Formats: sequence, C-alpha cells, structure tokens
Amino acid sequence: MSKIYQPLFDDHNPPAQIFFGHEVFLSNTSTLKHRHSWGQLQLISGGILELNAEGKRFLSPSQYAVWVPAGVEHESYMRRSMNYCSMNIVHPLADALPQYACLLEVNPIMEAIINDLKHRCVTVAETEQDKRLISVLFDQVKQAKEHDQFLPMSDDKLLKPILLELERNPTSSVTLAEWATKRHTTERTLARHCQDKLGMSFTEWRQRRKFVYALHLLRRGMSVKEAALTLGYHQASPFITLFKRHANCTPEQYRQRLGLAHIERSNLPRH
Repeated sequence: MSKIYQPLFDDHNPPAQIFFGHEVFLSNTSTLKHRHSWGQLQLISGGILELNAEGKRFLSPSQYAVWVPAGVEHESYMRRSMNYCSMNIVHPLADALPQYACLLEVNPIMEAIINDLKHRCVTVAETEQDKRLISVLFDQVKQAKEHDQFLPMSDDKLLKPILLELERNPTSSVTLAEWATKRHTTERTLARHCQDKLGMSFTEWRQRRKFVYALHLLRRGMSVKEAALTLGYHQASPFITLFKRHANCTPEQYRQRLGLAHIERSNLPRH
C-alpha cells in the first residue's frame, strides 16, 4: 500500500533563506500534487526518485538532484526505501537557479556537505561555521551541470511501446532494427524519432535504463559480476565503464557506500 508523505514546513513561514528537510522514506511512498513558495532541490541516496513536474517525468538516481522552482506543481514517488534531503531556497536566492524543473548533477563537494548536514540533522544554520558551509554548498549548486531529464519518456506512437517494454524489461536485447520491423517502419525513422523526441540515441537511452536497473540490482545485494551478467554483459568491464560514466564511481564503490560489500546475497530477504 502506498504511503502519503506530508510536508515538514509551513509553506507561508519558511524558517530561513536556505533550509533543509531530512527524511528516510519507506518503499512505496508518494507525495500528492503540491507546490511551494520556495524553490526546492531534492536529493536522495540509495534509490531512485520519480518526480512529475511541468508535464515531464524526472527519474533521478542519487548522482542527480531534481530542482523544482517556486510555484511549480509537482508530485513524486519512491518505489524503494531511500534517504532524502530537500534543500529549500527562498526568493531572491532561488532566482540564481533555473526557472524550470530540471536535473542538476551532484558533485562530491555537494554530496559531502549534504551528508554532513544530514548526519547532524541540521535544518537551519545556527552557527557561523554552518552558514559558511551552506554558502559553499549553494555556490556548488549554482555551478552544477544541468540536464533536462535523465531518462525521458515520449508519447510518440512509434517510441512509446518500445520505451514501455524497456521499462518492464531493461535487459531486453532487441535491436533497433528488430524494433523497426515490429513497428512496421525503418531503423532510420526510429533513430530519428529517438533523437527528436528523447534528445538521445536509442543506444544511449537503453544504457541509461540499464544503469537505473543496475542500481536496483546492487541494492538487492548482487555482486558486480552477477549484475553485469543479468544486464546481458559477458564480462564485468563494460558494465563498470557504463556505471562509472553515470555514477562517477565503480559499482563496487557504490556497494560499499550502501554497506553491501560484505553481505552475501543469500542472506538477504527474497522478493
């Protein structure tokens, strides 16, 4: 059964120009459609955040944060448990960030500061040291590389059935040419639709879908080799290359961050 999350702060009375909310979300937690009078940067670790805003679906692993400007209606869903942090930024500081929903890359400095604030349960800076720390964090956020969507979707009549199938079965090995035959079109036409509607090639979209699924497999306790084989790789090295490109760390380093490096899969509950 889905659990509904209730906002932590009074929308009409923000406690500071920049303040934070820290939560541990259980699996199948959702938020109803809502909006804030401040901008909100949503950061997670250990899972995938799904957020809908401005007619777009943002699928965000922990290496990306979702920026939602003030006044933009949004709703979100967490399929699996995760640690969550909201960095709430009030006008006029929020004006330095995009005026539309987007993804921002989380660099190591941002991650370290957020983890420190979360560990100490800091929601509002009370000391000069924390004020300086949050100032550094804000500077990093303003410089963060922007992305439209990590895994965009489309209602295009040719692409939608393909994307939905890859959502259900991310390990599918069906080629673009084979999909073209199934959809009664040409490979060239499908490739053009991918670039026009998704902003990336079919290969890139499928690799990103595999990356998102890899996060799930590693969280379940799979070894790097097991995850690589499950995703259709004959050896671990191409999988590691894919993972590092999106996560800025190896799959084993990701497992270590989750505390899974020494956990045997046989000891985990089966779903």
